[in-house]
Amino acid sequence: MIFTDRREAGRLLSEEIIGKYKRNLGNPVVVAIPRGGVVIAEPIAKVLNAPLEIVLVKKIGAPFNEELAVGAITEDGDILLNPDITPDVAVRLGITDDYIYQKSKEALGILKKRKELYGGSLKDLDIKGRDVILVDDGVATGLTTEAGVLSVRNLSPNRIILAIPVIPYEKYDELNKLVDELIVLEKPVNFTAVGQFYNDFSQTTDREVLEILNRYRN
Repeated sequence: MIFTDRREAGRLLSEEIIGKYKRNLGNPVVVAIPRGGVVIAEPIAKVLNAPLEIVLVKKIGAPFNEELAVGAITEDGDILLNPDITPDVAVRLGITDDYIYQKSKEALGILKKRKELYGGSLKDLDIKGRDVILVDDGVATGLTTEAGVLSVRNLSPNRIILAIPVIPYEKYDELNKLVDELIVLEKPVNFTAVGQFYNDFSQTTDREVLEILNRYRN
């Protein structure tokens, strides 16, 4: 399946969620990984009549190739490293402990600015004992998703339902073990990038994120 855009993917996910749970969710809250995940999350928040908040995480890219995820970091400073980056690979790519430290500091600075820009906080929204639907627009390595799950899990929800339009086939079991339930529309074997499964995968703007959040924040 090729999605027209993020809004269509979000609508299809919302239909899947309603079909599966029949509104049998415990005081649900929708949590999105910005920016694109917020657009996906809006139709879900609307159909569930649930608040929508963001969780801030940041990928740590490799030297000379920011698209290659070395790790991911939460706004609290928890770092998850890519298990595929073996010591031999790290040496070849020039990834050192000092590099991880410096890039983590930079990432935390970026997350701080994003928090100031978007306002609000997942910690301000009491999710303890609630069902959380965690949303993003797709998964590649899964590291930022895993960081998002960690951030949510630390706040003691009842359960985490991860809802993603598309993930690589080989990542399904790995992600399924991280959460209580996983909802995926497409899990292709031949996966190159998330954007190949959208006709329109243009970058979501900060303004669009803020407009959506302001409509669905409590």
